Amino acid sequence: MKAAGTKVRSAARGPVAFGRAGGHVLLRVVVLAVVVALWQVAAQAHGSVYFPPPGRIAGRAHELWFSGPAGRVFLTDAAVADILPSLGRMAAGFGIAAVTGIALGLAVGRSRWAYALCNPVLQFARAVPPPALVPVFVVVLALGTPMQIASIAFSAVWPVLINTAEGARNTDPLRLDVAAVLRLNPVERLRFLLLPSALPRIFAGLRLSLSLSLILMVFSELLPGTADGIGFTLTDAQSRSDLLTVWAALLLLGVLGHVLNTVLLAVERRLVGRGRSTA
Repeated sequence: MKAAGTKVRSAARGPVAFGRAGGHVLLRVVVLAVVVALWQVAAQAHGSVYFPPPGRIAGRAHELWFSGPAGRVFLTDAAVADILPSLGRMAAGFGIAAVTGIALGLAVGRSRWAYALCNPVLQFARAVPPPALVPVFVVVLALGTPMQIASIAFSAVWPVLINTAEGARNTDPLRLDVAAVLRLNPVERLRFLLLPSALPRIFAGLRLSLSLSLILMVFSELLPGTADGIGFTLTDAQSRSDLLTVWAALLLLGVLGHVLNTVLLAVERRLVGRGRSTA
């Protein structure tokens, strides 16, 4: 009877949760529509070339990047030349930062003395403004894709590393004692204790690193000598006084950031929920 009652409550809670989620989505869409409408009215009333309406900006973005054939997912040649190289550099830098940060963070967080020794260095490295390091990588690696990926990875690794170490350190001591009693080996402790405990902090660091990766990707492409990418499109359009393309590139960056963050949040909900059930 108790199990049946639990199932009934869970089934009843499902439609309520779905309704709340749908209400939140609808509210976000309404707020976005109101903001865009106000922007459209203000831009048309002002009539300035420096402040185009969102309709013209969206039309320019569609013309530049998303008016290609259906067989190429509507991507134009400009999209292949601008968006894909940028996403490739960002994915490579973010991937290196994520793997390195999680591995080193778990290693540092498992040991109190290692954390005490490394924490000042980690805090110092995190405090350095990421764009300030790009000239250093230009000197060491010269201009090019390796420099761009290295600057993204080096700047994005610290939030993941620090948050992972903090999450590993906050593992419940009682669970660690139980693991010692059960004589779990290091791999089992990592899988069943440290990772589930650190997952929320890991994803908090990953979200910060994702934002940094997007910023560093654009910044590294603004440098002279870059021949493709969204950052190159920005500087090229600015040099030609093509303000509509500049706004379109900014819109594209905002959409990419939102989409990537939404995907990461979906992965987080799935993995963190699974980690909690496993723990």
